[in-house]
Amino acid sequence: MIGLAGAVLGGVYADPLLGQLVLGAAVGSVGVSLAARRLPSWLVAPLSVLALLGYTAAALWFTARRADLPGSLGDITADAARNGIPRLLTALIPVEPMPDTVIVPLVAAWLAGLAGAEVGVRADRVLLGLTAPAALYAGALYVVGPNADSTPWLTVAFAAAGALALAAGGRPARPERGGGPDPAGELGPGVRAALRARTLASTALGLVVVLGIAALVAPVVARQVGTTPVDPRRYVQPPQVDSLDENPLIRISGWALNPDQKLLDVATIGADGPRPPGTATPSPAGDGEEPAVEEDGPLPGQRIRLAVLGDYDGVTWRVGATYRNAGRVLPQPEPPPDVRVKQVVQQITIDSLTGRLLPAVPTPGEVTGARVAYDQDSGTLIRPEGLTTGLTYSVTSRQESPDYGLLPSANVPAGDEVARFLRVEPGAPEQMQQLAAQLAEENGAPYARADAIETFLAEHYRVVADAPSGHAYPNLNFFLFGPVNGGGQRGTSEQFAAAFAVLGRMTGLPTRVVVGFRSPTGTGPVRGADALAWPEVLFDGLGWVAFDPLPKPNTRPKPVEQDFKPEPEDPTPPPDEATQSPVATPSGTPNPQAAPGRGGGLGTPVLVGGGTGGLLLLLAGLATLVVGLRRSQRRRRLAEGPPAQRIAGAWREVTDALRLAGRPVPDHLAATEVAEHARSTLHGAAERGPDGGGGPEQPGHPGALRPATPPVDDLAALVNLAAFAPGNATDDQARRAGELAVAYAAELRADRPWWRRVLWSLHPGPLRWRR
Repeated sequence: MIGLAGAVLGGVYADPLLGQLVLGAAVGSVGVSLAARRLPSWLVAPLSVLALLGYTAAALWFTARRADLPGSLGDITADAARNGIPRLLTALIPVEPMPDTVIVPLVAAWLAGLAGAEVGVRADRVLLGLTAPAALYAGALYVVGPNADSTPWLTVAFAAAGALALAAGGRPARPERGGGPDPAGELGPGVRAALRARTLASTALGLVVVLGIAALVAPVVARQVGTTPVDPRRYVQPPQVDSLDENPLIRISGWALNPDQKLLDVATIGADGPRPPGTATPSPAGDGEEPAVEEDGPLPGQRIRLAVLGDYDGVTWRVGATYRNAGRVLPQPEPPPDVRVKQVVQQITIDSLTGRLLPAVPTPGEVTGARVAYDQDSGTLIRPEGLTTGLTYSVTSRQESPDYGLLPSANVPAGDEVARFLRVEPGAPEQMQQLAAQLAEENGAPYARADAIETFLAEHYRVVADAPSGHAYPNLNFFLFGPVNGGGQRGTSEQFAAAFAVLGRMTGLPTRVVVGFRSPTGTGPVRGADALAWPEVLFDGLGWVAFDPLPKPNTRPKPVEQDFKPEPEDPTPPPDEATQSPVATPSGTPNPQAAPGRGGGLGTPVLVGGGTGGLLLLLAGLATLVVGLRRSQRRRRLAEGPPAQRIAGAWREVTDALRLAGRPVPDHLAATEVAEHARSTLHGAAERGPDGGGGPEQPGHPGALRPATPPVDDLAALVNLAAFAPGNATDDQARRAGELAVAYAAELRADRPWWRRVLWSLHPGPLRWRR
């Protein structure tokens, strides 16, 4: 019965190894109990547990070597014991027998055999002893759920085995077999007849009860036959990508700024498939180069995929995948009929690449050397434990090449299955919508629209390494239509791929963005300069086809306005005079509309005065803006935040005042030394006077009635308190620091000439000086 439970559970495994291991556990546990029947019952359980540990260790060692898992047996056993249940319920079906996917069934089978043998054999409670294998069988059915074919013969065999066990265990022992005399043999004939009648009556009553229960339960059970079983996997969270990998598109700009950063090493071990040598492939995604002639071996510019991003909310592209633990062999759907397939085998060694996403040539079919989780929809991999430097694994991939000659006549799918790849979130810029409409206006076929978008981006924009990251609607709108001298119309492959995908969706194309790397030769180091993002479009019968919107090398982009002319928002009708026929003028008579008349137009003084007034208004507005921002900055520094932050803000007011006075604070000075520097600056200004003359001791000098110098040393002490005793500063001390800073700045400003005091208030320096 335990072996039948293992056969049921083996329906979701890739091969019959699990059923064999479960049967071995059943034989081992029941065998230990039968062999120890003459020992005390308290000794059987420890002996059986020791045997369980030995059998489990052997099974884990065998499955680990069979799956080529790295690591010692102790590490593998600890990892399997810690993650056995979640990995079993999140594993990709068919499940490969690995240590973490076999440990739970083996332990459960062994314990069921121990309980059944001890209760059913030693205690002679056969029906109670069968509850353990029955619970194991029900658990196997629940774990399998709707993920395997229906096998009713296994259930029939399980019920027959249970009935056989009850029949064999319920037979009374005969005297000739050592069972002793029949206790009913000493009764009289009448008593025995009455006993038989009572037994028949009770049996009949029991049969009626059983039949009644069956009649009541049978309809309920019959209704459940055609329903889909509950899948327990929906209650368990599968492995997830971290925040770094949820949107790896933002990493393109960082890699572009570090082109020599070594991310990984690639070694192409082999490549084969139905590919005629010496034939050209007219791919629409030629990796930024003209289609090259393929040769036997790795293709030049081979692409290694890292992530597939299919969800876009107008702000960011996201992976949106469901990864499930997988073994070495990964499930792969049948390729479309018009797609050529070849096999590529690569060995990849991680260097400085971080995160969980595992790079591989699409589409991986077998992975050795690393435990992976796999998303079937996108064909991408993650390593749940994260990438580490030196991690080496081998990937056997099925590289698909569609027949590009069928693209011009191919359609794109529609419906709920591809709705996520067609979704355009509200808020798209009007200019982007106009550009998409213009590109689709003269291109009715899906491939023609995709090719038009690819050509437009490749001819009008530049690839630069220092473009800022960002692919939200405003970023893409600035990339497409921003001024060239202001940083617009240039970007990394991030902006090119994202712009293509969004414009494609606006024209009805199901698109997605892929992030990966381009290995120049298929073998060797892959660096930051090789990071790449490219768009893909889904075509009926051809699958996902990659496009390359990047410009060709050494080409000058065309002006966007040359091929894109958005409609004016409020067109003005032409004047009526434009529709009138021109009136001929006599020869030698100047055209009155061409000559400047005295009454028509503005005179030069008016133009000069208006321009001067406008300039003065602009300067006044800028001055008012600077003053307002300076006051707001002081208010934030002295009134907002915790006491320590406000004390630091007061100190910045003092250092800014010294810088405005032409005596900036050197970076190496401590707080007390800065206070001494501030005192000397104020005293020196006092000796010179506001106009460069005598000091305040001279009679009639404006500084003669000036109050005493603010105690800057007290402010320095408060700064040291906030810096070296965090959390001890109080609100009163912060308020005192602000008063000292304001008083010192006012005193220092008062010592300046009047024109310097005006410039002091209008200087924009404190708004941009680094702290």
